[in-house]
Amino acid sequence: MATKPTLKRNLSLTLVTFYGLGNILGAGIYVLVGKVAGEAGYFAPLSFTIASIIAAISAFTYAELSARYPVSAGEAVYLYEGFGFKSLSLIVGLMITLAGIVSTAVIAHGFSGYMQVFFDLPQWLMITLMLFVLGGLAIWGIKQSVQVAAFLTLTEIIGLLIIIFVGVDQLPVLTHVMELSAQNKADVSIVGFSLLGVFSGAFLAFYAYIGFEDMVNVAEEVKDPQRTMPKAIIYSVIISTLLYSIVSLVAVSVLSPVELANSTAPLADVYLQATGKTPVVITVIGVFAVINGALIQIIMAARLLYGMSSKGWLPEFFSEINAVTRTPVNSTLVTVISMLILALGFEMVSLVEFTSYLVLSVFALVNLSLIKIKLRQVEVKGVRVYPIWVPMLGFITIVIFLMIELGAKVF
Repeated sequence: MATKPTLKRNLSLTLVTFYGLGNILGAGIYVLVGKVAGEAGYFAPLSFTIASIIAAISAFTYAELSARYPVSAGEAVYLYEGFGFKSLSLIVGLMITLAGIVSTAVIAHGFSGYMQVFFDLPQWLMITLMLFVLGGLAIWGIKQSVQVAAFLTLTEIIGLLIIIFVGVDQLPVLTHVMELSAQNKADVSIVGFSLLGVFSGAFLAFYAYIGFEDMVNVAEEVKDPQRTMPKAIIYSVIISTLLYSIVSLVAVSVLSPVELANSTAPLADVYLQATGKTPVVITVIGVFAVINGALIQIIMAARLLYGMSSKGWLPEFFSEINAVTRTPVNSTLVTVISMLILALGFEMVSLVEFTSYLVLSVFALVNLSLIKIKLRQVEVKGVRVYPIWVPMLGFITIVIFLMIELGAKVF
């Protein structure tokens, strides 16, 4: 009897780190900095800082679990190991898959916004072409897909460094406005400070950190996953946090929050305002960034469907691996079609909020699962184990964050 094809371990620490960075950056700062500024005003950098702290705590939880259980369908497996309920694992796996699909729908809106700088084409046509081209690349092979993602990620980082370089001279202006606010309450209106606004901005900004948890779903294609996965997760969160902090500061220094909120290509407009030059380079990089984020989400969602199917939680149709490409073709096609339907049917901010609720809820459950696992088995050979207060703190901060955001929506 012929051996059933399996996934192939092709990914190094560098490629996995770039894979995570590409997802975080592509799905975040290039698309959302304007929306966060619309909520938090000049305090958008504070919103990004709050979101980064919440994400970083859970990143350590994911780092440990990815070493304990280096398999596809990461979160679903983690919950099964912690709680032992197949139905809960299936629901959460489908939630994460849905979050990835919705996330790409958001990115698709960002793609059309940047592309409209160059081409006057219908939004639906640009989104459709992007998703099917990226779906074809994901089917081609994991190594090829992630190599392309790594190249695009490097391009994204260069773009953010350009924004920092051209806008850093404006930082003293923002500092002066903040000083006036501290000296005279009447000037607070200039800054537009609102605690609820900052937390609402943080809720949107949290979406910009979604990505490190997706890394665990390619664990079966990573070399030496017990050592590689934790390092790659932590590296990607640290690097993205540094870039987000500086770029968001520069953005609100160069443009007002209102101007950023109304922009469909916010970093391109920051470059235009700072230099007076047509933002061709930044716009092209912005297109690369959102393409990269979409590609990585397609890979992630398809691997989740594959992983759950290989566990027997979904029909075998989703776990079929092509013998030539060694990729889950059926899962990839279903993922792309679902992304297209959502991208054409919903507007961006509502999709972002929905995704953030989904992922935060899963983060809370994953932290709880690690607590239960730790209570049963403290040490695992070859795995870096963190203190139990790490997942406890992760769970508490996420629950508080969700309660504040839900309270703001109600009241």
